[in-house]
Amino acid sequence: MDKRQAIGSWLSGPRAAAEDMGVDFGYRGERLGLPETGPGSVARFGRRLAAIAVDWVLCNVIAYGLLTDRGDPAAVSDWALAVFVVMSLMTVGTLGFTPGKRLLGLRVVAVGGGRLTFPRAALRTVLLGLAVPALIWDRDMRGMHDRLAGAVEVRA
Repeated sequence: MDKRQAIGSWLSGPRAAAEDMGVDFGYRGERLGLPETGPGSVARFGRRLAAIAVDWVLCNVIAYGLLTDRGDPAAVSDWALAVFVVMSLMTVGTLGFTPGKRLLGLRVVAVGGGRLTFPRAALRTVLLGLAVPALIWDRDMRGMHDRLAGAVEVRA
């Protein structure tokens, strides 16, 4: 490897350097047996972010309108998190999607296919409520909360 290649690989990142050396990463979800595109493929980041934003706004509206004294913003955010956890647990644990996921055409399924069991949905929801596990992803765009629960978010 000459100097120019070494600098180029450093600038383009480790994935590009590995691909230049012949490593085949495949598409996102290939290791899980999911299709590359269309229904059943791994949900993209933009849709996932939009879905959680819709859910968060909904939970804030519920917390502000029904559960708190409207003068205390700290209480609104605390209640919004509680509503988010309960809503996620109940909807993902039974239907496989939250209102935001449904609106954007996403679904949470077990890695082997089929519905996510309620205990696994509960584990996923608790970890999602902590936020940090959701920020650590693997190459299939699954957060730690999805990996530990054996779940994957796919296009419906």
